[in-house]
Amino acid sequence: MNQNPYEIIQNECPEVAARFNDLIEAQKALKGLDAKSKQLINIAIQTANRNPRGVQMHAMMAKNEGATRDEIVGAVVLNLHHSGFASVLDCLPAAIKGFEGKF
Repeated sequence: MNQNPYEIIQNECPEVAARFNDLIEAQKALKGLDAKSKQLINIAIQTANRNPRGVQMHAMMAKNEGATRDEIVGAVVLNLHHSGFASVLDCLPAAIKGFEGKF
């Protein structure tokens, strides 16, 4: 089994990882959006960046925040006219795996 890339950066560059975690916590604390909406936005952003691993991780987090499968799939497919069919095809399977708790 491959090591999680996030764990690798934590082991190799602990101070950088700690500062990154601080940034994430600051973003989580932003007012205006609930946690589920933030995760769905993250899924859309990761899809636009063609990052299936990011989609998968945020799909798991979105489900934990109460997102439905349809909401998660919708966050991916929303990118169809923005970032193209290839991005959606790359990321949709990862979103479903993440929703199913697979990593």
